[in-house]
Amino acid sequence: MSGSSGMILVVDDDAVARKLLADALEKDGYEVEIAGGGAEAIALGRTRQFDVVLTDIKMGTVDGLAVLREFRQRSPETAIVLLTAFGSMDGAIEAIKQGAYDYLAKPFKKKEIKLVVKRSLEHSRLVRENTRFREVLRGRDEWAHLIGSSPAMLEVYKLVARVSSGKSTVLLEGESGTGKELVARAIHANSLRKNCPFVPVNCAALMEPLLESELFGHEKGAFTGAVTAKRGLFETADQGTLFLDEIGDISPALQVKLLRVIQEQEVRHVGGTAPIKVDVRIVAATNRDLARMVKDGQFREDLFYRLNVVRIVLPPLRERREDIPMLAHHFLHKVSTDSNQPVRGFVPETIALLERYHWPGNVRELENLIERTVSLAPGPLIMVDDLPEAVRKVAARSEANGDALLSLDEVEKRHLSRVLKETGGNKVRAAKILGIDRRTLYRMAKRFEIDLGEENAE
Repeated sequence: MSGSSGMILVVDDDAVARKLLADALEKDGYEVEIAGGGAEAIALGRTRQFDVVLTDIKMGTVDGLAVLREFRQRSPETAIVLLTAFGSMDGAIEAIKQGAYDYLAKPFKKKEIKLVVKRSLEHSRLVRENTRFREVLRGRDEWAHLIGSSPAMLEVYKLVARVSSGKSTVLLEGESGTGKELVARAIHANSLRKNCPFVPVNCAALMEPLLESELFGHEKGAFTGAVTAKRGLFETADQGTLFLDEIGDISPALQVKLLRVIQEQEVRHVGGTAPIKVDVRIVAATNRDLARMVKDGQFREDLFYRLNVVRIVLPPLRERREDIPMLAHHFLHKVSTDSNQPVRGFVPETIALLERYHWPGNVRELENLIERTVSLAPGPLIMVDDLPEAVRKVAARSEANGDALLSLDEVEKRHLSRVLKETGGNKVRAAKILGIDRRTLYRMAKRFEIDLGEENAE
């Protein structure tokens, strides 16, 4: 944001009105530029960056709607507030439809314009932040759902970069949902084998006889149902990478056979005797403690050492909370683009809550939550109340004193009360600030036992 509190452009062909508004904003610490008409405002917008534009609508040949259209095209993160002495419902609808952040009818109270400017600056900051996140993510490779700049993830990136060009077997350890397959794909995509197959198999999803047949192939008649011979996944992955997910779930008997294949780089079909040479790089993954399993006699020590040549540990999301905002914006952009939903970002309270949640399902849970929330969100910004109840029930630590624990309901109640107080109880404005419709506002008020009066009243 420009300046200490934001850069504002005031546009009005009435010199007195223009000066009064500019002076009032400057007294509040804002940097203010003035323009005597639409053409001058557009010219300034081509050379300077503004956070908020307050423009009269009725102005000569280049009116406020023309200013709105120009800024929407050149600077979509700038919040545009339209001002008019000829307020009407049709005018308000048209202004909002064309992308105005707000619409005020003259004469307006000084308190009212200050509140609108404050909200507009916050809106501009959120849009700018969302844009910045999208630009950061746009420069990444397609496999890079591996998003984050925390020390733990930087260590993962370094290991992936170092190990990708080699031939060593890699063991990925981490809880479910931490992105082990994504790391495996990243290793493959950055290796000399990238133009050859990447073949994933979930070892926990198949019973032992079927898994053995899938991995090593079988001959015709090797077992009931084997009506034809079939190549195994080791052969399919020849010259490429075989990703063995949930490796800790394979049986002791299959562990022996897998060890032999890794050692000899050849397979034998189930029901066959002829060895088949393969050149396959193994990337294995598990959410279990293989070292502990070795000590308990549940996993072969020799196979463990064959797999554990290079070990990469993926941190759970709760241990890299600083990555949550970037991940959340990434998934929001992906989901809203794919589904053509008009959801553009999050209010700060929502991001703060996401950072406090413990995420037992890790990144996968966050992605699913964002997809659900975007589908149901009533407004352009995701509010705290849009999140699932299970997440909203998480205890919120008060930043004011650092030691009081507030329930999330109490945080929401306080925020709703504050918005209603600042808007003088105006339900339309309160709902707009919160980014919700009036029905949702009344539901929230009823839940928190806040009296809003009659539902059809202003």
